[in-house]
Amino acid sequence: MKYTVNSLIEWKINDKKDVVERILWINDQWIYVIDINKNNVPYLIKREDLEEALLNGIADIKEDALYSIFLKDEDIPEKHKRIRDKAWNMIKDIVNKEPQIFESTFRRRNIKQIASEYNVSELSVLNYLKRYWKRGKVPNALLPDYYRCGGRGKEKRAGDVKRGRPRKHKDIFGEGVNVTEEIKKIFKTAVNRFYYTTAKNSLVLTYELMRKEYFNEGYKTVDGVKIPIIKPQSEIPSFGQFRYWFEKERNIKREITSRYSNKKFLKQYRAIVGNADDGIIQPGTFEIDCQIGDLYLVSRYNRNWIIGRPAIYAVIDKFSRMICGIYVGLENGSYIGAMMALMNTAMDKVKFCKQYGIEIKDEDWPVHHLPETLIADRGELEGVNINNLINMLNVKVKLAPPYRAELKALIERFFGLNNDRIKPFVPSRIDLDGRERGDKDYRVDAKLDLYQFTQIMIKAVLYHNNHYILNNYKRDQQMIEDEVRCIPRELFNWGIANRGGTLRSVPEDVVKLALMPSDTATITAKGIRYKDMYYASASMLKNGTFVNARIKTKKVKISYDPRDMNQIYVHGDNPNEYEKCYLIDSNSRYRDKTIEEIEYLLNIEKMQKEKMKDLESQAKTQLIAEIENIVQQAEEDFNREIGSRDSSYKRLKNIRENRKAEKIMNRLKERFELDNNKENYYNNDEVEEVNIEENGSLDLLLKKQKEGLESVY
Repeated sequence: MKYTVNSLIEWKINDKKDVVERILWINDQWIYVIDINKNNVPYLIKREDLEEALLNGIADIKEDALYSIFLKDEDIPEKHKRIRDKAWNMIKDIVNKEPQIFESTFRRRNIKQIASEYNVSELSVLNYLKRYWKRGKVPNALLPDYYRCGGRGKEKRAGDVKRGRPRKHKDIFGEGVNVTEEIKKIFKTAVNRFYYTTAKNSLVLTYELMRKEYFNEGYKTVDGVKIPIIKPQSEIPSFGQFRYWFEKERNIKREITSRYSNKKFLKQYRAIVGNADDGIIQPGTFEIDCQIGDLYLVSRYNRNWIIGRPAIYAVIDKFSRMICGIYVGLENGSYIGAMMALMNTAMDKVKFCKQYGIEIKDEDWPVHHLPETLIADRGELEGVNINNLINMLNVKVKLAPPYRAELKALIERFFGLNNDRIKPFVPSRIDLDGRERGDKDYRVDAKLDLYQFTQIMIKAVLYHNNHYILNNYKRDQQMIEDEVRCIPRELFNWGIANRGGTLRSVPEDVVKLALMPSDTATITAKGIRYKDMYYASASMLKNGTFVNARIKTKKVKISYDPRDMNQIYVHGDNPNEYEKCYLIDSNSRYRDKTIEEIEYLLNIEKMQKEKMKDLESQAKTQLIAEIENIVQQAEEDFNREIGSRDSSYKRLKNIRENRKAEKIMNRLKERFELDNNKENYYNNDEVEEVNIEENGSLDLLLKKQKEGLESVY
């Protein structure tokens, strides 16, 4: 192990424990050293003994950073320089006389001469030499150690004498008290009780509450209220003393988390020691988020209809800052909006832009891929539906904690830039400063529809990807060598060409099927039923799927677009197979409706039926009561008209004749009379030569019926 002059040797044997020696001079046999932790002068040791100790691990060469003085001259106060230079001028002529200066006789003679010449004590000169040798044999070793004076950071023991600056008018207000350990405990208790709470009390109020609770002389009762009697200011610590202690013991993290929330601390007050793209070396890690546009839109069906503010979804590549996909719609903070933005990342952008009347080349927006990793909020992507993205498309999903927007700093920054680019030029933009009384309502200025605003967003994304200069982007060595400009598209293309990237190419249909919500439907004889809607396909009608369902129903898995329920996608036994089924005509009321509208309709109908159940039950109860009343009346009539009840045989034997007589009676009773002309409704074949006069006809019929019955019995 190599050692030189100024090397530090640390000994590890018991008799030399904690001994650290600095090498001052070396020859073939001897070495002059000095113990830097003791007030000794230099002494000799054998060179071979040191080398053997180093070889056997008894001694070791120690790092010199803790013992040397490293200060730039411009950082040294002038006063300290004067002290250093004065001491250096005394010893600079003798320190180079090695090894004689290490010998006591030679050293003593020179020290005495210097002390006489500069009118200082011999001990001072000797101390300058020791300091010079111990601290690395440099002039700066003679700088004063004023930073060690005063016991900075150390607590002072409180005595009887009042410390600190004397109070003004102490003869009137008193001298005050020292802050003892007991008072510090009261300070700590008061701060924990009154300051570190959600009440957000000020420090002044905390001090006042502390005086009330802990510095009082008892209580008095005023109008039945118990009021503390606080001690005079001269007998308690002042607010200045309390504030001084508080600033020394202040815990910023605890203050923010207890008075506000841990989320606020993490968002605004945590230490920032990293960068947004730390660990990202290639394209393939995307961030996704949603922002509500700062303007109002109108409907394309009727421009008098203001439809509110749009939801803007964007997907950004962390490596290149390339915008890989967007969606502009009305699905705010939902899985559906995120789904549309993700589908857009896998779309052919030339085809996508053409839908909005914008012609581009493939190199203008060369992204039609899915990421390897997607960073998102819990609101959009937490839930069962996102499992399809993970399992079917093998995309890793990282969900940011709530209220931690800074974890998606790049997409948040894009939204800020996008607002600056387009907001000043669009109508009906929101004034974040609010409106004064009498100002015009900016919402009535809405003129853009969803289609036109999407056109603006596409233009803004094309500008960002192809022309925006990333001033804060830090290129690595390879990028600098290849002269890559800090423009998202060029960084993206360079990353794909040189780092490979982790992007995934997936057919659009597969992406759509994976990202659409899934559920379970039932195959019935009427069709595939889902939420009271019935669907069918030509192939299912041909192969008798619905005929078989009359015997036994069957559950199937489906996927659907919540914005358009005119069709659903039925999954087959093969994971790669699915069949498109359409809404049957009898369910036309659901056509062109979203799932939210349909569910709202079904819920309304369900509530209406629930409300009608009480009316139905009341009406049914009334029906039962009325039937029972009529039956009771019939029993009373029967018992009243028939004195003695005939046998069952007699009552059953003449049913046919009774029916004929009753029929004749009903026909007479139900006859129509037009212009006083009589019309009889009875069969001549059944009753012969029956001449019934207008008056007393019913009595005659009853008489004949009675005669017939008597002849039978």
